[in-house]
Amino acid sequence: MKIGELARITNCTPDTIRFYEREGLLPPAGRTEANYRTYDETHVERLRLIRNCRELDMTHDEVRALLQASEANASSCCAINALVEAHICRVGMRIDELIKLRDQLNALRKKCRGERAVDSCGIMHELTSRKTPGRKQKKSHLA
Repeated sequence: MKIGELARITNCTPDTIRFYEREGLLPPAGRTEANYRTYDETHVERLRLIRNCRELDMTHDEVRALLQASEANASSCCAINALVEAHICRVGMRIDELIKLRDQLNALRKKCRGERAVDSCGIMHELTSRKTPGRKQKKSHLA
């Protein structure tokens, strides 16, 4: 099949397919005499796996590791389980960060006391007066 058909079957764009090929996630397509890419069912299966992993917010490196583990034909899926477990931990950390962000935004929203001029807005005052967080600097050995 040509790239347009693969894109239609897998619900993604031809550009995405080309990108996954360049990234080494999708095996290179065969070529016709006219130099058109040709794909088969193995490409459909691989692309579905990649797309499902991306829907779970896995990084390209995580997808690569998952593919390598599946291609190793190991007798156990321990490596795959470990990869998913690590991803669950990262998702949990992001959830914690998002909860903190939501709490900060709720506190900021409480600074607004209704209809006021922008120059009297508690939110704007807080955003312009709060010290901007700096980058964490390494402690100097001289300090």
